[in-house]
Amino acid sequence: MSSDLVRLAQAWLAQDPDPQTRAELETLLSGGDEAALRDRFQAKLEFGTAGLRGELGAGPNRMNRVTVMRAAAGLAAVLGPDRHVVIGYDARHNSDVFARDTAAVLTGAGLRASLLPAPLPTPVLAFAVRHLGADAGVTVTASHNPPRDNGYKVYWGDGSQIVPPIDAEISAAIDAVGPVSELPLGSPADPGWTDLGEEIVAAYLDAVTLLPLGEDRDLRVAYTPLHGVGGLTLTAAFLAAGFASPATVKAQADPDPDFPTVSFPNPEEPGAMDLALELAGQIDADIVLANDPDADRCAVGVPLPGGGYRMLTGDEVGALLGEHVIRSTSGDRLVATTIVSSSLLGKIAAEYGVRYAETLTGFKWIMKAGEGMVFGYEEALGYSVGSETGLPVHDKDGIGAALTVAGLAAGARREGRTLLDLLDDQARRYGLHATSQLSVRVADLSLIAGAMARLRADPPAELGGCAVESAEDLSAGAGGLPPTDGLRYVLAGGARVVVRPSGTEPKLKCYLEVVVPVDGEVADARARAVRDLDALKSDLSAVLGL
Repeated sequence: MSSDLVRLAQAWLAQDPDPQTRAELETLLSGGDEAALRDRFQAKLEFGTAGLRGELGAGPNRMNRVTVMRAAAGLAAVLGPDRHVVIGYDARHNSDVFARDTAAVLTGAGLRASLLPAPLPTPVLAFAVRHLGADAGVTVTASHNPPRDNGYKVYWGDGSQIVPPIDAEISAAIDAVGPVSELPLGSPADPGWTDLGEEIVAAYLDAVTLLPLGEDRDLRVAYTPLHGVGGLTLTAAFLAAGFASPATVKAQADPDPDFPTVSFPNPEEPGAMDLALELAGQIDADIVLANDPDADRCAVGVPLPGGGYRMLTGDEVGALLGEHVIRSTSGDRLVATTIVSSSLLGKIAAEYGVRYAETLTGFKWIMKAGEGMVFGYEEALGYSVGSETGLPVHDKDGIGAALTVAGLAAGARREGRTLLDLLDDQARRYGLHATSQLSVRVADLSLIAGAMARLRADPPAELGGCAVESAEDLSAGAGGLPPTDGLRYVLAGGARVVVRPSGTEPKLKCYLEVVVPVDGEVADARARAVRDLDALKSDLSAVLGL
């Protein structure tokens, strides 16, 4: 076995406070498992604008107590003494431990740390940063990643996720941290350490129940938190707003870090919503709602006229919520979405004379779109809903979005209509904007780099039977946006394709949109849109060669 690997592993053992990862590493050393040691020690989790996210285990290329303590020490070095950081966590394996390690490192470095009282939704943490006037926030979560993963996300004093160059400053500070066994550590007995109570959750509930929910409350809701932390907070929010408690999928109601009923705890993944849809049929639900495990995303399902249910896309929900918020507010306002979301929100904003912005992918960029924002969304089921007073949460909020969707659906129900009817109204008014996604998961990341290089060298002239009218390399900062690894194609007839590597998963993602005028029945336009999207997917699959 390589002597360098042994030296690195032994140095890690000397500072690791976790008996579990120490035992893992000792087993690998005694068994001479060089491949496993290389995987853990010849790379490291990189701290970026998504913070840290990776598989649990020993070594710098894993999420563990040493990795988290180093991250906390780097954040402390950038912030400096006497600054205030709020810390939240979900119910994944070791999330509570990582949160308390963060508080110990921060208070040991002379900062103040306020720890949320329990595993809570990420939007509660984002809200708490601004509500408490903190300088930064940390939440320990891997969102909708597989059970073996965990993560570490950092917020700045404005309550939104960090963006460059702050991420690079923190990363450099992390690299300068010595052995964590030499860090001074605080404890709950220290004056700088505060364990928050339920009052912070109550403040969050007060804020989200002031969203534009309308007056109607008669609604049957089937709901699942997908084994995550959203259940108690969403139910409390519904009751506080005057709705009945939603019917919750019993098998998925309680937090469970192993996510036993789903392959991937993501409401967008095939099969993840099966139990919720089954419950909806049993109670004849008016809508189906789901949160991802940290409850910053919201999925919405609706009944079909002929029976059964259909999950709405993030773009469909974004268009409904966006127009609803615009109608419910006044004055100089801004709405925003990303370059991979539907173009429909821009047309809605133009119709109402409201400012519109398009940003890079990710809510960290949406929240930097400008002043006066009342609504922002991304197609991956993330929404931040505001009111006349602005946004209560400067990040995506699956609880506030679920409440607002429920209010919108209850208002439609009183008129004998559904959310599908509201979508048809939009299709007639603005044209049918249909979106879909082609995602290719790979084991070898070089395959993604190779596909992007081929597309840059030889861009397609036609996709889905439509001529490619323009091809933009987003790595050059197209349209005044910061550079990002992506390609955007605008096709004849208003169709659009964006291709980019995922920022959090080993996937190449292609975002597709077609625009179909509605001259007759909306159903006919939808059928044509499905055919057009299928043609785009077929051509893209051939071009990518993955």
